[in-house]
Amino acid sequence: MRLRRVSPDEPGLRRVRRGNGFEYRDAGGAHIDDEQQRARIRALAIPPAWADVWICTAPNGHLQATGVDDAGRTQYLYHPEWRARADAEKFDRMLLLAQALPAARRGVTRDLRTEGTGRRAVIAAAFRMLDAALLRIGSEQYAREHGSIGLSTLRCAHATVSGDVVSLRFPGKSGQPWESEIADADLAALVRELRRRRTPASRLLAWEEDGSWHPLRAAEINDDVRARTGGDFTAKDFRTLHATVIAASSIARAGTRGSRSARSRVIAQAVRDVAAALGNTPAVARGSYVDPRVFDLYERGIVVEVGSGRGVEGQLVDLLGD
Repeated sequence: MRLRRVSPDEPGLRRVRRGNGFEYRDAGGAHIDDEQQRARIRALAIPPAWADVWICTAPNGHLQATGVDDAGRTQYLYHPEWRARADAEKFDRMLLLAQALPAARRGVTRDLRTEGTGRRAVIAAAFRMLDAALLRIGSEQYAREHGSIGLSTLRCAHATVSGDVVSLRFPGKSGQPWESEIADADLAALVRELRRRRTPASRLLAWEEDGSWHPLRAAEINDDVRARTGGDFTAKDFRTLHATVIAASSIARAGTRGSRSARSRVIAQAVRDVAAALGNTPAVARGSYVDPRVFDLYERGIVVEVGSGRGVEGQLVDLLGD
């Protein structure tokens, strides 16, 4: 099917509650009687709780429906073929990030080891934390409206340092408690110094110049990621890569022997491991973050070698990059 781009600003179909169910009307208010159209709408499985539902009139629209959930957020239902293409691009981009990270990480280590609390060191700390702790970037607006903290809105009170380990604890997306630990001596030294010189309520990732402190903005962190990696990568690309690494490592440790049901249990455990690391449900972890080719290869007896001389990321590039 040839898909075409559409917009929810275009005239579409509307869902109207009627008794215990719903009916559907076109842009002019006429009732939708065509059974084929009604069957397509039912197949979309639009959540009953969504309000202000818009439905694309075309079966080949890349966006099939939108609605507002209980939290007031606009949600989107895409055409399955569009999702499949987007997922393929997402996992290809993940592999490009994996190839770019070794050089980027070496540069981050050099910058973290610069003296003081200047911009060079602090923005390197942001990259290291994004890479190591699976954090979302966050924004001041989101923190203000929802109370959810991300990398760019961390406060000094959200971080503690013990030896070479930085511990982060803060309210994450949807207010869910987020906890993570980063074992990194260079990062720990800088965070310790930032905490010493700043108040608990101050932004953690801020750099000093001429006696003034300048909080890092989300846009600066994103620009730095692009500059270090040479690609238009986002926090979600890091989360996708690390989710796939966690899943690949989990199934590799379990081994490839066993019955079909045993392999299914191994995959289910790998998905739970990813969900715990990301702070998502298993369904979201598997559906949005783990490259399904890892599980396909596992079913054929092919896994990465955990603990080998080459890291899991590099092995995934070889296995999935063909």
